[in-house]
Amino acid sequence: MSGTTMVVVIVCVVSGVLYKMYNRYLEYKSQTLNESKTDHEENNQLKIQINTLTERVQVLEKIVTDEGYQVQKDIKNL
Repeated sequence: MSGTTMVVVIVCVVSGVLYKMYNRYLEYKSQTLNESKTDHEENNQLKIQINTLTERVQVLEKIVTDEGYQVQKDIKNL
């Protein structure tokens, strides 16, 4: 094999390897972007759910600490 042929073969092999590595990088980047969007949507849904539950707990605390509720509870216990 001549020196020129060897250089051409080496360049072809190296460029093929680099091409495959770049394609895998693009696939990885695409996958992480999709996961990031999904995580962001899920975080927003969880924040809304937490806010809703916090409001419900506050309403329940007001009902339980209300004096009228205590009087009704005492009447039922009689």
